[in-house]
Amino acid sequence: MLGEIGVHAVEVRKVEQLFEIDGLIIPGGESTTIVKLLMRFGFVDQLRSRVESGMALWGTCAGMIVIARELTDSYPTPLNLLDIGVSRNYFGRQVDSFEAEIDIEGIDGEAMRAVFIRAPVVSDVGDDVVKIASLDDGQAVAVKKGRVLASSFHPELTTDTRMHSLFVELAREGQIDTLNPTRNAEEISNTA
Repeated sequence: MLGEIGVHAVEVRKVEQLFEIDGLIIPGGESTTIVKLLMRFGFVDQLRSRVESGMALWGTCAGMIVIARELTDSYPTPLNLLDIGVSRNYFGRQVDSFEAEIDIEGIDGEAMRAVFIRAPVVSDVGDDVVKIASLDDGQAVAVKKGRVLASSFHPELTTDTRMHSLFVELAREGQIDTLNPTRNAEEISNTA
């Protein structure tokens, strides 16, 4: 999806790579496994440091669980990178997966089709966290604070790139604050 909007994406496999990127997406998958791997390979402290210094971060579905302050479940222990509470698997099991049309604050145009697969929901938001998308029943499914974004749905499963473009804008906003002096301006504009 990022390639479709002209952004060079890389897989981050080593902690050192966190200092070579302008933004990180923690994708959907299995939140317990993601947290275990981040801890096992020493990512947690450096990831926290990069986010605190302005690196853009986006957690989608399980990624939202990983970056939350707290969960309604006791496991896994989230990383507390975004001041939200999250209820895991809020919408039920795999067979309860669904799609919905949602409006997202900051994204122009028609409603976006969102795919929810065993999706979490934002159960509460802390100070300065903005709900940018909700379902018709009012359940928050996307939030933002500064350069940190979280969504309970899977935007990569549609052809709509607007959510990815929103994230890229957040990453580009942070380039001035987190600029690595060894990188030139052309390289930055091509990797944001």
